[in-house]
Amino acid sequence: MAPPLDTLLDMVAARIIAAADELTALDSAIGDADHGLNMKRGFEAVLAERAAILAKPLGEALKTVGMTLVMKVGGASGPLYGTLFMTLGKELPEEPAVADLARALHAAVDALKARGKADFDNKTMLDVLGPVATHLGHGGASLASVRALAAERAQATVPMKAIKGRASFLGDRSIGHMDPGARSSQIMIEAVCDVLEGRA
Repeated sequence: MAPPLDTLLDMVAARIIAAADELTALDSAIGDADHGLNMKRGFEAVLAERAAILAKPLGEALKTVGMTLVMKVGGASGPLYGTLFMTLGKELPEEPAVADLARALHAAVDALKARGKADFDNKTMLDVLGPVATHLGHGGASLASVRALAAERAQATVPMKAIKGRASFLGDRSIGHMDPGARSSQIMIEAVCDVLEGRA
């Protein structure tokens, strides 16, 4: 049985808010040092609308989370994370199984590619979300393996040269730093895995 949305929402928001300084530090190296603060602002806004969000069916609730992030998160992250949640909301049934989540996450990855005009190995959040979607789609994926893959793929952005986003202006100087969007995606995936494992 899937955990209640309120637990998932609270855990994801809490983890992102707690990681604001870390994400800002990552972004200060290759971006404009606002990823952590922007994401914190966005998820604080989501929590402020918590009751209204949780009163909706799953799909509409996720779309509302996405719209809130679009409106409250500055920079490129707002539209991208908004697209992620809105696509999940459009694709997921009310009682999703793992196969539904894999399919919905693949659809979200495609939507993110179109929105950001990016692809894998461009040093973006796609480098975490894409492999996780594929892994889930293979079936039988353990939560431990999902968590490990997300961490591995976020770390894999360190030696990459940024192709998209503000970091791409740095050229070779973007090499050697973890992508902040990949890290925030990893944090969200870990939070979901922890809830599913009953660690919340």
